[in-house]
Amino acid sequence: MTESTRGSGPRTRLTRRGRLLLGALGLLLVVGAAVLVLVLRQTGGEVKSLVVPEGWRSGQVYAAVDKSLGAEAGTTRRAASESGLALPADARGNPEGYLFPATYPVTRKTTPGGLLAYMVDTANKRFGKDHIGAGARRQGMTVYQTVVVASIVQAEADTAADMGRVSRVVYNRLAKGMPLQMDSTLNYALNRSTLTTTHADTRTDSPYNTYARGGLPPTPIDNPGQQALDAAIAPPPGNWLYFVTVAPGDTRFTADYAEQQRNVREFNKTRGKLTASSAPAS
Repeated sequence: MTESTRGSGPRTRLTRRGRLLLGALGLLLVVGAAVLVLVLRQTGGEVKSLVVPEGWRSGQVYAAVDKSLGAEAGTTRRAASESGLALPADARGNPEGYLFPATYPVTRKTTPGGLLAYMVDTANKRFGKDHIGAGARRQGMTVYQTVVVASIVQAEADTAADMGRVSRVVYNRLAKGMPLQMDSTLNYALNRSTLTTTHADTRTDSPYNTYARGGLPPTPIDNPGQQALDAAIAPPPGNWLYFVTVAPGDTRFTADYAEQQRNVREFNKTRGKLTASSAPAS
């Protein structure tokens, strides 16, 4: 959501739930099955699979790797800084955005560092394709900046169909010198997943607070999938500057601030009804 979804008190944002997770995981598992068979033949040992969904943050990936490998909590996080991952210079050693969502084989010989390196290698292959670089240049971005945009798109879009328009909003606001004012980046700054955004939150001192600071955040805010990346390199034409998810599946985009305010009022009305319907009976 963009800036004018804020009110004078706390509010809960209707975040994107699932992100077509069932369909994505189905595809990942099909591809992953072929990989697992190959690894099984090569190693002769038991092979498990680790699914990394689109939009997971690095911390979620680290925790999942620790669990999958039976490692002590924090082991994979330490490996991320010690394994010499092949990250772009712009990442400055931070793998956020480059732990590519996919299904990965895990054997008894798998190490945290080796698994992270596999994820980063997968990302580098995807992000290094010629059409990705060309698409980034068309938007006046580096590939790394495009991954940052894709991570915002991944976090903000309510449906896959909305991704292109969210991407266009990002580029339109940057072109006009407007702060992005995205709840998703503030959410990342505050290390939380369920948003209750207040005016006090928007004064948070963080480079990820795009309410207070202009331009893109310094790194991706999650690990985006292919659809979000495609939206970042080729957004549809449009003059949209604002959007709000009034209800699941109903995200409204506009260039008119007054219309955005009307949409926000409807969002708040819908949110109030949902809150009332979920309250326990007295």
